[in-house]
Amino acid sequence: MELHIDDDFDLPKIADSGQCFRWTRTGEHAFRIPHGQNCLNITRIAEGRYQLDCTDEEFRTLWRPYFDLDENYSAIRRRIDAKTDPFLYRAAEAQKGIRILRQDPWEATVSFIISQNRNIPAIRRSVELLCRAAGDALADREGNMFHAFPEARRILDLPQSALDACALGYRGKYVRAAAKAFCDGDLDFRALSSATGEEAIKSLMGLYGVGVKVASCISLFGLHQIDAFPVDTWVRRILQNEYPNGYPFHLYSPYNGIYQQYMFAFYRSRESGGA
Repeated sequence: MELHIDDDFDLPKIADSGQCFRWTRTGEHAFRIPHGQNCLNITRIAEGRYQLDCTDEEFRTLWRPYFDLDENYSAIRRRIDAKTDPFLYRAAEAQKGIRILRQDPWEATVSFIISQNRNIPAIRRSVELLCRAAGDALADREGNMFHAFPEARRILDLPQSALDACALGYRGKYVRAAAKAFCDGDLDFRALSSATGEEAIKSLMGLYGVGVKVASCISLFGLHQIDAFPVDTWVRRILQNEYPNGYPFHLYSPYNGIYQQYMFAFYRSRESGGA
């Protein structure tokens, strides 16, 4: 199917934003995206126009929510006042096109547990190894094989040697503990989704090995609580350099997580010479 999007939507920027670890680039503006038991091939064919290898019904029920296309990101970006906050305005303009995906909360939980103290290539590698070790082998519409993200029970049942082979290091015991919590009913995403952001983060920090940063990432990227504001090394530097008198959370609520993504991507891009 062909899709026209007149809102902020940039596939490479989403792919590089540090929120998803299984997208595969198949062209300059083309990606292969596993999600649940499904896999989408999407290509930008012109400005605002995309080719997707899914049916209209699959797009309506699965991919439209996944890309959060019912939210107007350009309107959210326009809330920033260039005179009041020139840094955030500049960051948002440079990184417009980033959207907060509505990812599977279980996949997001495990992925961000794996992400602790690692760079993105290492996270991608471990996540993919875990999928191959315990996820169902499936094929997309073009006949290319991919592995679904494994269910908690499949991870819990993995032999220790197989889990070790996923290059998780010390994080392996945290992943197994999260799988047990999910299977035992102690990790309830439905309840977490209806909780306040603060309550959800506090509950997630009850998982073995999960601190406030990982819990905030799960809240933002797994529960789609878009006021969550994860603070890592990059964001800590931003707050110190750009907001020495304090970041105005109250001013940007309930979209602090979206603005955090603009700032995070902008600083990373600038550090690597991209801005």
